[in-house]
Amino acid sequence: MDNATIDQLARIEAALAHLEHQYDQLNKVVVEQGRSLAKLQALQHQISQALDGIELDRVRSTNSKPPHYQ
Repeated sequence: MDNATIDQLARIEAALAHLEHQYDQLNKVVVEQGRSLAKLQALQHQISQALDGIELDRVRSTNSKPPHYQ
């Protein structure tokens, strides 16, 4: 192999190493965001259920039974 080919191969290997490093960093970010999203979805579900319970209690407290049902 001549020097030009060796230099070109070295640049390609360096670029590949850089891309692999970027890939690993992006993968870590995506995994962390997936975990955060799962936590937020669980929290949103809990809040939604709590609000549903509060609304149900409010409706029950404002809608008293007619006298003939008591």
